[in-house]
Amino acid sequence: MDTPRHALTSPRERIIEGARNWWFLGPGGTARLDSRHLTADARLRPLAERQLRAEGLFTPSAYRSYSLTVLTSTDCNLGCGYCFQNTGTDTEGSRPPRIAHARLTVDTIERILHFTRRQMAQVGLDRLRLLLFGGEPLLNPRGCRELLSRAADLGLAGASMTSNGTLLTPLLAKELSALGLDIVQVTFDGDQADHDQIRVARTGGTTFEVILRNMARVTQVAPIRWNIRINVSHLNVDGIGALIERLAERLDPARCAISLARVGDIGIGYHNDLLHTGALAAAFAGWQRRALDLGFRVPPPRPQTPCQMCSFKNGRYGAVVSADGTIASCWETAGRPEWTVGSVDRGYLPAEQLDARWTSCETSYQYGDDQAALARFHDQVDADLLDYLDATGRFPTPTAAR
Repeated sequence: MDTPRHALTSPRERIIEGARNWWFLGPGGTARLDSRHLTADARLRPLAERQLRAEGLFTPSAYRSYSLTVLTSTDCNLGCGYCFQNTGTDTEGSRPPRIAHARLTVDTIERILHFTRRQMAQVGLDRLRLLLFGGEPLLNPRGCRELLSRAADLGLAGASMTSNGTLLTPLLAKELSALGLDIVQVTFDGDQADHDQIRVARTGGTTFEVILRNMARVTQVAPIRWNIRINVSHLNVDGIGALIERLAERLDPARCAISLARVGDIGIGYHNDLLHTGALAAAFAGWQRRALDLGFRVPPPRPQTPCQMCSFKNGRYGAVVSADGTIASCWETAGRPEWTVGSVDRGYLPAEQLDARWTSCETSYQYGDDQAALARFHDQVDADLLDYLDATGRFPTPTAAR
């Protein structure tokens, strides 16, 4: 398939060209289109747009729960060179300097939940979705348990955790699952040999087998589902296919979703030489197809949607809180005093100060090529995935404009 053409109807909708048809991706769903529905420059004709609007594809779903991210610990037992929480260049190979130490306490939990209760009341939400974050959140297992337990009073509808997976034992997983934890995101940096050179313990030890063994054991005792993020760089690109095969052999693919991500140049002194080329897009497409064939879930493409936390100032629908009770606009700036936008005790900063410090996850990542190349890359990968989901019957029948 040639690189698909792309048209953007607004920041919230996308139109991309597949192998046999066009795809409309809107905040309310996805539709299959053909050339009759589009102008020569790949924009919706008025009748097609009216039909898609009538189907609700332009209408985003209302938020049903408040989204709260809490760093239970700002420390980490790994020393990844690309980490956005590093504050200096890694001179020892596995111990880059990091953001300041902070550890969630029972007192701070109460203050965070009091703040969250106020925020939820302002927008009339009575359900909470919680993300345990770090550093490595399991460096403070007590904080994780206490936070989950006490968050039940706010209508905890579910909880997830972003963890490196090295400390998640079956016993701890059972405890956290019983308190509402249902999803854990774990990252792999290529197949075993590459991963163990990149995702290293601060003690210098390897991590690949520890993570994979923990995941397999936890799967046997707790109903936790896994979001597996696979980082792709020039250091590990050749082993991504083998990694996907290995994950299928060791884990239950039915309990796992796989997402592939080219690592941005976000760490101090870190640079990824892998650019968003058509060849890389074809590789991503092939890896996604293979993951689907092995039984993994691959999240379907979406349009650009607002982040529930950083796209709305003053924590309207969500907030990111560090272990000391300070607030950040985005999880990527949590724990950095220069980006603090408030505290759970005093609320958000005045507007003139807030504007200067507010950043969003959509704008903070940096890549080694231009935005046009990045857009072409995502369009090619997403069009291939939609085509494959449709051709293999894995995609719910999308609305097609008549």
